[in-house]
Amino acid sequence: MAKQERQQAIDRALAVKEKVKEDLLSRANVIGLGIGLKTVGGEQTGEIALVVLVSRKLPPADLAARDRLPSEIEGVPIDVRQVGEIRPQV
Repeated sequence: MAKQERQQAIDRALAVKEKVKEDLLSRANVIGLGIGLKTVGGEQTGEIALVVLVSRKLPPADLAARDRLPSEIEGVPIDVRQVGEIRPQV
């Protein structure tokens, strides 16, 4: 991907992130949101994605329909990453 194309993909992902962040962060199990490279099977694809951080990946059947995440939003792919419970260090 050319530098200009990559920047356009980043800008688009950032715009989508701002537009949907409240909705995504209100869903069960979602604890964070960012932009990064999509990872499939532990390998980065090079594709810019909206990265949704969850405490634990769950099968769709275990989530209410409202809490399920789409595979993409407005053409920006979603990469769901399990990060576990996040606790402040005191």
